[in-house]
Amino acid sequence: MQNHFDLFQLPQRFYIDMAALDRAYREVQNRVHPDKFVQAGDAEKRVAMQWATQANEAYQTLKNPFKRAAYLCELNGVDLQIESNTAMPPAFLMQQMEWREALEDARAEKDIDALEGIESELRSARKAQIARLGLLLDAGDFAQAGQEVRQLMFLEKFGEEIGRILESLDA
Repeated sequence: MQNHFDLFQLPQRFYIDMAALDRAYREVQNRVHPDKFVQAGDAEKRVAMQWATQANEAYQTLKNPFKRAAYLCELNGVDLQIESNTAMPPAFLMQQMEWREALEDARAEKDIDALEGIESELRSARKAQIARLGLLLDAGDFAQAGQEVRQLMFLEKFGEEIGRILESLDA
């Protein structure tokens, strides 16, 4: 089975042309869409469905910076140990603790402005993290990129948590 980049005929790098990804995805989907196989036999329908499923998975992976970075690390032999390796740089951990405290205070006080401020800080940190990650990946430093991917995972989860809290307060 070919990798996601090969499927869409894109270079195996972090920084990819999103418009080219969208075009390539639509082309693959047009070729393997189940509607084109209505008259086909069961085996052909199954193969078309497998290709459509792989194309969807590949597209979702390459479209998302976190998933794309993790995928590139894995393709290059880096075991991210996402579940077992929770070691993080002290400065990163301190920032996480500060944000957590601020989040708990803002949640307790139902302070939407404070929550939005934390969310804004997080967006900036995430953007900087993705930029660092992209440079490392495209320079071929996959081991260091693996550490950055784990940090980005924490930022992603924290952002989801902020979103859930904001939604609950809006309700």
